[in-house]
Amino acid sequence: MAKQSVFDMKLSKVYPLLVQKAERKGRTKDEVDKVIFWLTGWDMALADMDMTYGDFFRRAPAMNPRAELIKGSVCGVKVEEIEDPLMQKIRWLDKLVDELAKGKPMDKVVK
Repeated sequence: MAKQSVFDMKLSKVYPLLVQKAERKGRTKDEVDKVIFWLTGWDMALADMDMTYGDFFRRAPAMNPRAELIKGSVCGVKVEEIEDPLMQKIRWLDKLVDELAKGKPMDKVVK
């Protein structure tokens, strides 16, 4: 079976994984939703869960201009050095959820 690209995965598959990562560390779905809204402008209650994860970022209502200030590593890769703009957006969200899961206060995660 061919490996599926993260760009082609359904949002309905990826979103619960982001929530689970945060909830395992005592954070909430609401906090994950706030991080997503801050980064992309998506209200998750209104998002089409059948769209691909790539389209989720391509169609983001309002990418936060401060997102370019997100620094750090996800899976050993520095997010600020990722050349593919779409992959960089995906990793920005991964980084924000990681910071949330590590216990950082919400106001420090989305500044």
